[in-house]
Amino acid sequence: QVQLVESGGGLVQAGGSLRLSCTASRRTISSYAVGWFRQPPGKEREFVAAVSYSGRNVYYADSVKGRFTASRDNERNTGYLQMSSLKPEDTAVYYCAADPYGVGSRNANDYDYWGQGTQVTVSS
Repeated sequence: QVQLVESGGGLVQAGGSLRLSCTASRRTISSYAVGWFRQPPGKEREFVAAVSYSGRNVYYADSVKGRFTASRDNERNTGYLQMSSLKPEDTAVYYCAADPYGVGSRNANDYDYWGQGTQVTVSS
């Protein structure tokens, strides 16, 4: 069983930056892909980014491409989402998830483990 804990959310002004962390416990996630999803207020959960188990392959939603960077540190058992040039429409609860197939997926159903979520609020 993998337990994921996100941190790093908060309130930031438009144009600012935040870095989210996703730390795994109970088990290593070095063979898992790490995905990031978000759920804006009143909307459905959506894909943000995913990084393969090795970190070599990274995928982004078009809405965040060029502004967000997903990465991982397998020695620390942690994934990261660096968010820059934040916009009010980025306001959401952000979730990290682990996919045992390891290649990275845009489909939330491919992820077996999820964190509790962290709130990101971008003010205009």
